[in-house]
Order: sequence, then C-alpha cells, then structure tokens
Amino acid sequence: MAGLLEATTEALALLVSGDEALWEIVRISFEVSLLALLIAVPPALLLAFVLAYGQFTGRRLVIALFSTLLSVPTVVIGLTLYLLLSRQGPLGEFRLLFTQTAMVLGQIVLAFPMLVAIGHSALQAADRRAWETARTLGASPLRALLTVTYEVRFGLLAAVLASFGRIISEVGASMMLGGNILHYTRNIPTAIALETSKGEFAQGIALGIVLLVLAFTLNILLHHFQGKGYIGS
Repeated sequence: MAGLLEATTEALALLVSGDEALWEIVRISFEVSLLALLIAVPPALLLAFVLAYGQFTGRRLVIALFSTLLSVPTVVIGLTLYLLLSRQGPLGEFRLLFTQTAMVLGQIVLAFPMLVAIGHSALQAADRRAWETARTLGASPLRALLTVTYEVRFGLLAAVLASFGRIISEVGASMMLGGNILHYTRNIPTAIALETSKGEFAQGIALGIVLLVLAFTLNILLHHFQGKGYIGS
C-alpha cells in the first residue's frame, strides 16, 4: 500500500511539474488521434446519412456489418494492418510500419465503424420531414444534408466524442503499428503498458490519470447531450 501511495505521489508530481517526457507522450497521443478523427469523420458521417436516408439493395446488411465491426478487437485491426504494411505485405513498399502514419491508419479503421453506427442512429431519430421539406422548397441535396446535420448536430457530436475516446485509449493497434518508439510513436496506452512491465509505475499512473480525466470529461459531455435528448436511440 505504501508503494502505491508513493508511486501516486510521484505521478502527481510529474503532472504538476510539467515533466517534458510525460507531456511529449500526451502530445503524440492527441496529435495522432485528432488527425485520425479529422480524416475519418467526413466520409463516415456521409455514409451514415446515406444509410439513414437512402434506399438500396443490401442497406440493412451494410448497417449490420458496421454494427458488427464495433466489437472487433483492436489487436485484430492491428494484425490486419500489420500484415498489409509489413515488408512482405502489399503496401510494404511505402514503409509505413512503425510510423505515426500507420498509427493514424489504425485509428481511422477503429473510429470509422463507431462514427457510422452512432451517426446512423442519430440521423434515424431525426425528423425526416426536415430533409423532405428542404428538398420540396428547392434546396440542393448538399443544402438539405446540412439542414439535417444541423438538426442532429449533438447526436453527431456524441459519435465523434465516443470515437475519440475509443481510439486515444486503445493499445493493441498502436503497439503493433507504431512499435512504441520513444519520441515518435510512444503514446499514452503504449507507454503505460511499457512502464508497468518495467515495474516503474509513477509515469504509468500519471498517464493513467490523464486518460481517466479525458474519459470523465467525454462522459460528462455525452451524458449532458443525452440528458438534453439530443442523442437518438
């Protein structure tokens, strides 16, 4: 118990003192995850809109597929991309393995199904008359899309927040694709795994506190939007 208290005290000291190594890891995590989210959001939400308002053969199958992809373990995503990006893989010539680019790709693949699934639920719960009215009044498909998006903006924001929480805290794909390289691909979850394996808990606890604060903040925002009735079921 004394060791845990001592490690926690050291962790808090690292956070308060602005330890350079610690905050570099936090910076890398946020840079990679925010970039992945920025790339994934537009096509994912556009696909969610097509699934919610479009009528085509296989639509329900596609919806079921994305719902299923939500439960795929991150290590499976990491393994698949590792095989694609390795020297022997079809994308090996690009030498992306063990780079931040590979980590971004992995996080895009992780975020995409969640963005589609939650975005689709939010759009399904919206009043379809907003789309029909906008089209009847002569609005272009893009303008009508923006109108519907505004109506369910809080539900779509919830999809973005949930996806960000998932990708910034995952360890499997980041470890396999980034290689946990110091000053380059070492992010919060991979650093926690490394420090724990070394028996040096202070930095791991400090980074864990950062993740807990982030998770708490995201959950507060999600519950706020749910309480306002902005998130569709």
